[in-house]
Amino acid sequence: MLAAASIATVLTACGDDAEPGAEVTLLTHESFALPDSVFDTFRRETGLTLKVVRSGDAGQLASTVSLTPGSPKADAVFGIDNTFASRPIEAGALEPYASPMAANGAAEFAIPGSDNELTAVDRGDVCLNVDDSWYEDNRQQPPTSLRDLRDPKYASQAALLDPGTSSPGMAFLLTTIGLFPNGWQDYWKSVTAGGATVVSGWEIAYNQLFSAGEGKGDKPIVLSYASSPAATAGTSAILDSCFRQVEYVGVLKGAKNPTGSRNLVDFMLSPTVQAALPSAMYVYPVQKDTPLPDGWQQRAPVPTYTVSLPPQYIAQNRESWLEQWREAVGR
Repeated sequence: MLAAASIATVLTACGDDAEPGAEVTLLTHESFALPDSVFDTFRRETGLTLKVVRSGDAGQLASTVSLTPGSPKADAVFGIDNTFASRPIEAGALEPYASPMAANGAAEFAIPGSDNELTAVDRGDVCLNVDDSWYEDNRQQPPTSLRDLRDPKYASQAALLDPGTSSPGMAFLLTTIGLFPNGWQDYWKSVTAGGATVVSGWEIAYNQLFSAGEGKGDKPIVLSYASSPAATAGTSAILDSCFRQVEYVGVLKGAKNPTGSRNLVDFMLSPTVQAALPSAMYVYPVQKDTPLPDGWQQRAPVPTYTVSLPPQYIAQNRESWLEQWREAVGR
């Protein structure tokens, strides 16, 4: 994960239209990463160059876009997910664009009731991850369901994320709301009373607290993604705990280069980008028949069941859910 709060990467020279050599500015989150060869292909195929501006997470990205309708900080945006998608759409900050490439899979993840303001690019299912090697070494049985975290034995072994500051944290809160619509507050009370650690972001949880992460911490359970085990040997995802998180790209209303932005939307659905996403960002491509890296099918299978709530429903209830969550966990 990239740590800089706001980084602008200029890949080539500037321009403000769709002529060859012109520039397209993409606003995205801090975790955006694709190989330089992908950007070279974009320049070669379109004659356009790309400036990437990274700032914040998915929630901050949605807020930034929503607060600047018609006067955007870029031409296009990537990284707004389905938990925040309704906010910039309702703000009128996005220009509708139906990419002809979307018919090959991306259209299946369209925002319900929208007018193609956002186009799906990837999915990264948020799930609990388990360090199976830790449990084997300690001769213990790992949890097999998110329901097991009601047991203090497992709760005290878990590193979870604050939904108020973390996009995957919000996704897991939505998972519990979807699975326990009349009792999710009690679930959280049990989990936190049992000793679960709740931190602000994924970087802390996975790379500092998780026993299989870079920091070799003392928590063998962590909130991450179904695809994370493909990058971390000896781990697995609990597949009944997953929320389908979809990331989108869109043309910003008032963009200086709207034609170039539409070209970029098409390119994000191209085989070049879709095939690069798993290795570069550990997410699943949305386009059909995209090859996955060796071992992904075994180490990071796509969950057969995920919780999914309508973006409009999430938007209407997000703040009240967060308030109830804070009350339940005593934060």
